[in-house]
Amino acid sequence: MVEQVLDGLAAIDPSPLFVLSLLPYLAFLWLARRIEGFPPLALRGFELTLVFVAVTIAAAVIAQQLVGRQLADVDPLHGGAEAFLTLSNLLVAAGFSLASREQSRER
Repeated sequence: MVEQVLDGLAAIDPSPLFVLSLLPYLAFLWLARRIEGFPPLALRGFELTLVFVAVTIAAAVIAQQLVGRQLADVDPLHGGAEAFLTLSNLLVAAGFSLASREQSRER
């Protein structure tokens, strides 16, 4: 029984779910832009996450077409794509850290 369920889940193409997952993220970005106190640098980091997604998709296609392997198996492409995620995470952390420090000074 469990094995059949797992086999059924494994047969599902996750691509449409990935596209659907972008909708709440885009809604989050839309709302974050409208929050007056949202740290601008953190917002740029969250927006850069979309660049990471685009670069990862492009790198995955290149890895598959040129090398015939999945992205995780092509270290230069995978590392390059992950660099965008690292940069976006740094911007988010720095943005909230700076905002927190500013708020502490104002008290």
